[in-house]
Amino acid sequence: MTTLIIIIVLVVLIGLFLISAYNRLVRLRNNRENAFADIDVQLRQRHDLIPTLVDTVKGYMKHEKELLTEITNARARAMSAGSINEKIAAESQLTSALGGIKVAVEAYPDLKANQNFLNLQEEISDVENKLAAVRRFFNSATKELNVAVESFPSNMVAGMFGFIREPMFDLGEKRETMEEPPKVNFE
Repeated sequence: MTTLIIIIVLVVLIGLFLISAYNRLVRLRNNRENAFADIDVQLRQRHDLIPTLVDTVKGYMKHEKELLTEITNARARAMSAGSINEKIAAESQLTSALGGIKVAVEAYPDLKANQNFLNLQEEISDVENKLAAVRRFFNSATKELNVAVESFPSNMVAGMFGFIREPMFDLGEKRETMEEPPKVNFE
């Protein structure tokens, strides 16, 4: 009789552990998805500003059509990306393309003095600052999920239910320049 009670207690404890570990992993995955939803809001604002920026710059940068086309195409890829991982990759390409416009603007002093361009530059800087903040929150949520997926004993439950290590929102080779707050130059 005592053996049966011990077996029942062990089964109940193992069941409680499995339920607890599974629920924790689900909560962490949902936190990560919620954090990406915050990023998505900022990305939509950024996507909405890009056509206006391109149109403003077009008049001044007759010779920079290739750069403007690259930005437009990168925006389209970013807007059509489906999964979180696809969006991360597409947004990294868009960030890189937008970096090219900052370099090209230096050659156009009239554009740098244009009030519409200055306003757009300020709005984009604001969105980029917000993106940096929500990206940090997303990466924190991703890290917490990844630790739970990889650490013992929750890794056993993660493996049983298909939880995997998720990628961070990495900026790749542009990390150093993108982690700095954007500078708005009013010269």
